[in-house]
Amino acid sequence: MTIAQPQSTHAGLPFRKMHGLGNDFVVLDGRAAPLRFNTESASAIANRRTGVGCDQILILEKPRDGGDAFMAIRNSDGGVVQSCGNGSRAIAKMLFEETGKDEVIIETLAGPVIATRAANGLIAVDMGPAQTDWQRIPINAPKDTLHLEIGEGLLQDPVGVGMGNPHAVFFVSDVNAVDLAAVGPKIEHHAMFPERTNVEAVQVLSRDHLRMRVWERGVGITDACGTGACATVVAAARRGIADRTATVTLDGGDLFITWREDGHVIMTGPAEESFRGTLDEHLSQGLAP
Repeated sequence: MTIAQPQSTHAGLPFRKMHGLGNDFVVLDGRAAPLRFNTESASAIANRRTGVGCDQILILEKPRDGGDAFMAIRNSDGGVVQSCGNGSRAIAKMLFEETGKDEVIIETLAGPVIATRAANGLIAVDMGPAQTDWQRIPINAPKDTLHLEIGEGLLQDPVGVGMGNPHAVFFVSDVNAVDLAAVGPKIEHHAMFPERTNVEAVQVLSRDHLRMRVWERGVGITDACGTGACATVVAAARRGIADRTATVTLDGGDLFITWREDGHVIMTGPAEESFRGTLDEHLSQGLAP
């Protein structure tokens, strides 16, 4: 006897799995039909045991202000994110392939991001101006953002930087000695940061070479964070311990950062596609109209 198999009434949604130096993304295309996300649906897709698994979900949407596309971002905990440097390079790679252009404009909640093809297959992204004012990071009260009076364990006396999202950059003698899993969440949720914060532990190897580990807001420890690398160079240059152009070595590899005199931060690095697939019904149900 043949047992009839139930037929799905939902075809699922195609996705791409991409990464920038190991900071990984599930990319969904909502340009033809808007996708209806909430915290639960995002965290289900991001779950590494029962979903696809990723640090962030990137949703391509129609441009809102003359760009090539709008990039909506959800962290693995489902929270909305304003900016993502490695994600910007991943989306730029897709748009380069689609359009044949050498430069694209990606709209985000933090403002437009301009991405350009660079040498050796790398992608350069203008992340916009770094924010050093307490209100723009943001911080909960007027403070000297060059020396914030907070700390946990080996992480003390950070620099506050805004890159469309908040960062607390700590300088240490040995990044590998920092128990980032223990101190990261405490700093992320510190009352000083009304929108929580990303946490960077940074070791200065030379004036043009920095070693960074990161605790990402709403995600945890990740192999790379593009906005974190940008914030790291800005913080080090503000402290006078590094130049405005430097290589930042993360757990996943190197990013090349320049903090220009006009305040804009240029990040150059790779973006790769890992695989493509289709979300099963239990993950895609309710996302499409």
